[in-house]
Formats: sequence, structure tokens, C-alpha cells
Amino acid sequence: MRGAAHGFPIVLDDLTVEYPARGPSPAHVALHGLSFSVAPGEVLGLLGSAGSGKSTLAKLLSGVAFDTRAAEGRPLITGGDATVLGQSLRRIPKRKVPEYQFHVGYLPQDAASTLPADRTVAEIIGEPILERDHRYNARALATRVATMLDGVRLSLGKLDMYPYELSGGQRQRVALARALVLGPSVLIADEPTAGIDLTVRDVVAQLIGELRQEHTFSAVIISHDLPVLRSTAERVAVLDRGRLVAIGTIDEVLDDPKHPYVMALAGALDAGHAVIDDLDLGPSI
Repeated sequence: MRGAAHGFPIVLDDLTVEYPARGPSPAHVALHGLSFSVAPGEVLGLLGSAGSGKSTLAKLLSGVAFDTRAAEGRPLITGGDATVLGQSLRRIPKRKVPEYQFHVGYLPQDAASTLPADRTVAEIIGEPILERDHRYNARALATRVATMLDGVRLSLGKLDMYPYELSGGQRQRVALARALVLGPSVLIADEPTAGIDLTVRDVVAQLIGELRQEHTFSAVIISHDLPVLRSTAERVAVLDRGRLVAIGTIDEVLDDPKHPYVMALAGALDAGHAVIDDLDLGPSI
């Protein structure tokens, strides 16, 4: 991969993304003119209302959006650009997508529940290495997998277990180890703590922070969980209906809200809500 654009591993420049019309469904603009950047080693949290385009952005940055098999249709960049590790995503050739994805770790939404049931933990974590090089040395592979498992605080006894033998929190940590096994420069995590026990949620959030310090990657973390973002992200960006409506530290964004959705977030936090998915933010927002 080439060097990051202007020294930043992720740069969005007036990015507009659209889902083309499919049958009776009209075209839909999911992201409107987004502009921001992520610094080397920075964790940027991404907040937003349902349908705000957060997951579309995650799929785009991770390279998953370039999978033409996607049932919901492939989102297209129709304005501006996103540059990740020096690669323009508007101009990326199809043949370069696999190489691009080797440098960008992706923890998809519901990752813990979608691990392949017929593979062991060792096979799941090691699969990206073999996808990159099917002749990779078996001993080196085993060492790398064991190192990653230890890094997410799971015992080596889990290597030969299957996903159904693990708790939800353990499966999520396996998914995190898989996302980072290639040593990516960027991690895209879509709701990494959703659907797991609150006691495990903090462990997963702490692990992301510790692994980021050890492996020095930049990250975009999508989460509705404000305490998780407060503990992992230096800044947060807030999306509403595909538009960027605020960006800054959590305190900067919530202490001086200037957009109705951000005002609702601030009010929810004052009311003691930690997980903003639980909120009814009203039809006018």
C-alpha cells in the first residue's frame, strides 16, 4: 500500500455514497458530503441515528462494499472520495481489493454470532493469513494464532474449541483476534460491544484500547454505547441522515450541541442513558 494521504491513514473529502436503484426501489443517497480525517494511531468513534449511514461507511472503509455479491446492492461513491492508506476508494481496481483488505481489519456488526460453526477457533483466527498466503509456514501460523488468542485474553485451551462452545463475549474476542491477525494499519469495528453482557463489554472495550497501543493502528469504532466510546475514542463524529453534524471530543460535542440530534444525545446522557439505541429521539430529528 502507498503512504497515507497527507500523513493521515483515513481521509474523507466531500464523500457522497449512493445505493443505485434496484427494481422498484429508487436510488438512495446514504452519505452526503462527508469530510474528516483520522490521524495515525487515533481512534475515532462514530455515533448516529438509525439509518444515518454508519454501517455504509464501515462497509466502504473496510472494502466489504466492493463485494458485488452483497444482497442489498453495492454502494457507489458518486461524489468526492475516501482515501485509506493512500488508496483512493473511488478509483480502486477490483484486482486490488483483496490486497487492500489485508491492510484494513474489519469487525462487522454481529461478528460474534456469524463465526463459522464448523471451524475451530484456531482455524477461524488463522484463515486471513492463509487467504493472503496459502503456503504460509504451519508452525509460524500456529504461533501467530496463539499470540493473537493470548492478546485478547483467551486461554490456549480455546484453540481447538468451536464457536458454540464459547460465550458471546469469548466469540467476540475471537472475532477481534481474527480482525487483527494480519497486523492491519486500520481497524473498522461496527458495534463491537453490542449484544454482549455488560460485564464483558468493558473488557472488550479495554482490549481494543490495549491492542491499539501494542499494534499502533488507527481505528473507526461505531457504537451506540457512550461509555465505550468515552473509554476508547479520542474524538467522535456524529452522523444524522447521512450528514456529518458534529465532530470533536465527546465533551466538546455534547457540552455545546448545535444540532437537534446532538442535543438529544446530550439530553439522554443527562437523563442517565448510556446506550443511545434505547432512546426515542422523536420524528423531527
